[in-house]
Amino acid sequence: MGEFAIGAHVDQADPLAEASARGTDVVQFFLGDPQSYRGPKVVYPGGAEALRADAAAAGVALYVHSPYPINVAATNNRIRIPGRKLLQQHVLAAAEIGARAVIVHGGHLGVDEDAGIGFDNWRKCIQGLELPIPLLIENTAGGDNAMARRLEAIDRLWEAIGRADGAERVGFCLDTCHAHAGGIDLVGVVEKIRAITGRIDLVHANDSRDAFDSGADRHTNFGSGFVDGEALVALVREAGAPVICETPGGVDGQSADIAWLRDRVA
Repeated sequence: MGEFAIGAHVDQADPLAEASARGTDVVQFFLGDPQSYRGPKVVYPGGAEALRADAAAAGVALYVHSPYPINVAATNNRIRIPGRKLLQQHVLAAAEIGARAVIVHGGHLGVDEDAGIGFDNWRKCIQGLELPIPLLIENTAGGDNAMARRLEAIDRLWEAIGRADGAERVGFCLDTCHAHAGGIDLVGVVEKIRAITGRIDLVHANDSRDAFDSGADRHTNFGSGFVDGEALVALVREAGAPVICETPGGVDGQSADIAWLRDRVA
């Protein structure tokens, strides 16, 4: 995996075949239903052990994205507690397949709730997690009381997490569509994020179908949305981290996006 390993979010049935089809050595996928609280499931033939061995033999780096319903910041016990449990299950399952990390969204609170409770719930979550592999928190596009939309919130989140045992196992995933739609200018964002977190472990490189600070999480292919292409390329160069394109169009659409980005970053 080179300095600018550029891959894609792919179907979980055979991520290695998906990687090959896109000419990449880095992929991200779900383990199970991304919209469900059901536990992780490895559908690759031969299960976790086979996927781990085959990925190592093929030289493909695996990343696992956790299910969307997880919101460990929530004040509602019926959301927070099952979310923590589900996140732990996915981290352990991802470790079994040899994944590099698990990505999870920062979550949010209701607009009238105290954000401080949400940040402290994140601290408690990290304090209680077993993290055999890193957990990467991803910035999000929407929500007025989101834990990782605005830079000020990310700063408060990292301050809270920093007080937990295991904080050194927590990294950051920077999503370009989410930053743009969330109201963060891509120009200079790498330096600003690093000043807060000390690290950027993964980049989700996506164009945005919606305007700056729209709060809408809708990805599109490079050059067809509102994200400035030059700023996106500069961000990828500066971050120097593996890149996942979470763009539409399957093999053809993502292969075109990978080629577009490779040509410009090189």
